[in-house]
Amino acid sequence: MKKLLVGTLLAASCVASLLAQAQDPVRIGFITTLSTPAGYLGEDSRDGFQLAIDQEDGKLGGVPVSLLVEDDGLQPARAKQIIDRMSLDGISLYTGVIFSNVLAAVVNTATKDGFYISNNTGPSSLAGKQCKPNYFVASYQNDTIHEMAGVAANDLGYKKMVILAPNYQGGRDALEGFKRTYKGEVTEIYTKLNQLDFSVELARVRSLAPDAIFEFHPGGAGINFAKQYGSSGLSKTIPMVVPVFSMDERMLAATGDVAKGMNIVTLWNPGSNNPANQAFVKAFSEKYNRVPTVYAAQTYDTARLIGAALKSVGGNMKDPEAFRNAMRNVKFDSIRADYHKSGKTDYLA
Repeated sequence: MKKLLVGTLLAASCVASLLAQAQDPVRIGFITTLSTPAGYLGEDSRDGFQLAIDQEDGKLGGVPVSLLVEDDGLQPARAKQIIDRMSLDGISLYTGVIFSNVLAAVVNTATKDGFYISNNTGPSSLAGKQCKPNYFVASYQNDTIHEMAGVAANDLGYKKMVILAPNYQGGRDALEGFKRTYKGEVTEIYTKLNQLDFSVELARVRSLAPDAIFEFHPGGAGINFAKQYGSSGLSKTIPMVVPVFSMDERMLAATGDVAKGMNIVTLWNPGSNNPANQAFVKAFSEKYNRVPTVYAAQTYDTARLIGAALKSVGGNMKDPEAFRNAMRNVKFDSIRADYHKSGKTDYLA
């Protein structure tokens, strides 16, 4: 009788243990920029991801998840410390990074025994032969939107342009993308990442007297650039062609009339009549009392992509091949368009 009781207790214990394991949430490491003048980019990204979780009452794809958010401070070394700690704690699914130089510091650790799903940056240094099996991009290839800016500049008839960007991977990709399609004459100017004073660069723009300028400066740097461009008087005579990262919804609110007349190339529009997009914009605006930026939109889609993959594998992250195949093959109702595979990497476009 005693042996039967012990066996019954052991069986009950095993069942309870299995149930507890089945209910454990999938932990997602969300490393992003929440401080510095670029901090609102991470804030919008975090809020977009959290919205997707809240809409499923703490789940993604029906699978319970736990979002662990850390601020990288736009410092690669700090991001590396964060992901090393998260990895040792057993986290195997990551997203959230805004800047390419920060991604370079975390991607190897993230993809060694886990997965990194990019909600924003898609550097050329991780495309093609350099693309890692456990690295997916749910946003864009870095240079794509800047290539479209080059096409726009051609269509606008600009023959001579000054092009500016910070000297880091994302900035270099931006200028390379622009030059790939632009047919006119260019003068390149590289600034510092997160630079806030552009008086020297603007003086040089004035002396070069181009037909127009193209500039890529996300976040607070872009706000300052636009304000200083306007106050210098250059905006009255030299138009600008910019990607949405240089003039997003929050930047428009911060710069006011300075943005009038700018030619803005974007990959997402809050006014798009896609029903899924309109539902997202409404839900985000009601929850956070502000219009979402492209960063929020991309990261919301990233969460839904992850949710679709988690649903496909039943929340089991212990089988990397199964999750990898799920990421490559799942479909979901994107607020932008359909999920595709390309020769360079996997992406939403």
